[in-house]
Amino acid sequence: MTDLPLWFDPSQVFISGQWRAPAGGDTLPVVDPSTGAEIARIARGTETDITDAIDAAEAALAGDWGAMTAAERGRILFKLGDLVLQNSDALATLEASDVGKPLKQAKNDVIALARYCEFYGGAADKLTGETIPFNAGFTVYTLREPHGVTGHIIPWNYPMQIIGRSIGAALATGNACVLKPAEEACLTALAFADLAQQAGLPAGALNVVPGLGVEAGAALTAEPRVRHLSFTGSVATGKKVQIAAAENIVPVTLELGGKSPQVVFEDADLDKALPFLVNAGIQNAGQTCSAGSRILVQRSIHDELAARLAEAISALKVAPAMDDADVGPLVSARQKGIVDGFLAQATPDQILAQAALPDGLPEGGNYIAPTLLGHLAPDHSLAQDEIFGPVQTLIPFEDEEDAIRIANGTKYGLVASVWSADGGRQMRLAKRLHAGQVFLNNYGAAGGVELPFGGVGHSGHGREKGFEALYAFTALKTVAAHHG
Repeated sequence: MTDLPLWFDPSQVFISGQWRAPAGGDTLPVVDPSTGAEIARIARGTETDITDAIDAAEAALAGDWGAMTAAERGRILFKLGDLVLQNSDALATLEASDVGKPLKQAKNDVIALARYCEFYGGAADKLTGETIPFNAGFTVYTLREPHGVTGHIIPWNYPMQIIGRSIGAALATGNACVLKPAEEACLTALAFADLAQQAGLPAGALNVVPGLGVEAGAALTAEPRVRHLSFTGSVATGKKVQIAAAENIVPVTLELGGKSPQVVFEDADLDKALPFLVNAGIQNAGQTCSAGSRILVQRSIHDELAARLAEAISALKVAPAMDDADVGPLVSARQKGIVDGFLAQATPDQILAQAALPDGLPEGGNYIAPTLLGHLAPDHSLAQDEIFGPVQTLIPFEDEEDAIRIANGTKYGLVASVWSADGGRQMRLAKRLHAGQVFLNNYGAAGGVELPFGGVGHSGHGREKGFEALYAFTALKTVAAHHG
C-alpha cells in the first residue's frame, strides 16, 4: 500500500466521538485511480452502525450539542475551518489520492471546505425569525428550529466541498448529522470528522459511517428518526432516496446530474471565454455535476471557435493526480468503462479534437483522453446524456430563440452560462434558461460558497450553499400569542 498522511484509522467508523471497528467487521479497498493500486482499507458499515450513529446523534441533541447557543456552534465551525487550513497539505493529498483529481484542484477543495466552515460559522447566529402583523390582541412571530437528526449522502467527486456545504449548514443550524460518504472516496470525510472533534464538536453531533450505498446508504434513508435527507449523486439513486424520504414523510434536498450549456454568441469575447469553456468541461476530469459539457455556438463563429477549442483541448496534459497536470484519471475502472461506452457511440468525423495520452501512464490507471465532439444533432445521446468524463460537445445555433430551445432541450437544469456583449440579451437568457444558476460572461463564479446552488428538472430540487441552505436545514414554527 502507498504511504498516506493518515492520523486516523480509515478502516473504522466514527460514532459518538469514538473510532471503532464496523459492526460486521468487514472492510472495503481504497484504490488509487492513478495506478489501480490498493492504498488503504475503509470500513464497510452496516445497518447496525447506522442505527448506532443515529442513537449517538439523538443523544447529542438531548445533551451538550442541543444545549449550545448558535454563537457557540459558530465558534466551533470557525475553529474547524482553521484546523482544515492547518492540515491542508495532508487533506489535499488524501483527496487527490482517493479521487484522482490533480493536486492543485484538491488544494482548491481544501480552501473551499475551510471557507464553508467560516461562512456557516459566521451565519450560525444570524438566522432569525420574524414578527408578523396580525389581529389586535395578538403578537405573532416565527422561529427557525433544527430538524433534529439529518442524513447526508455525498458523492465521490468533490467530497470536501460537499461536506462543507451540507454538513456545515446542518451543524450551524443545530442539527446532529450522520454522514455516509461514497465508498469510492471516504478518506477526507473521515479526516474531517476527526478534525471536528479536535475543534470541540460534542460527541454525536457528527457521525461518519462509510460503506456501500445498498447497505449503509439504504439503511440511513430508511430510518424514520432521520428528519431530513441531503443527497448529491446520480439521478437513479436520487429517485430511490426521494422514495425513501416519502415513506417517512421527511424533506429531502437532491442535487443530481447535469448537461449544462455554455451559450456563445457571435459578439462574445472569445479570448476571455476560451479558458472558461475548456475548464468547465475538464475540471476533475469532467466528473462534475455542473460541468459545462455542451458548448452552444452561434453558427457565424462556429468554425473559428471549433478551431480554437480543438487546439486548446489537444494541448491538455493528462497525468497521475500527484503530477498535477490539467487532467487526472477517472475515479474508478467502472467510471472509465461508462465514459468509454459513450465515446464508442461517436463516429470518427464527430471527434473534432482529442488530447494525446502520454507514454508511461500507469497501466492500472483510469485515464481518458479529453475529447471535443461535434456534428451532433441536439437530440443525440452524446448531447443529451450526462457522460461524467472529460468530453464536451459543440453544437451550432442560428439565433437567440434557437439557442434557448437547444439549451433548454434536455431533462436537466443545473447550470448555464451566456457569453455575449449584449446586456439585454444577457438578461433575457438569464430569465429564460432552465437552470438553478446562470453565469453571464463567466462560468462558476470561482465556486462562490455564498451562492445558492441546485437545479430544476432531473437536476434535483432544493438549494445548498449560501444563506439559502440554512432554511432547508430548519423547520419554521409560528407562535401566536393572544394577550388581549
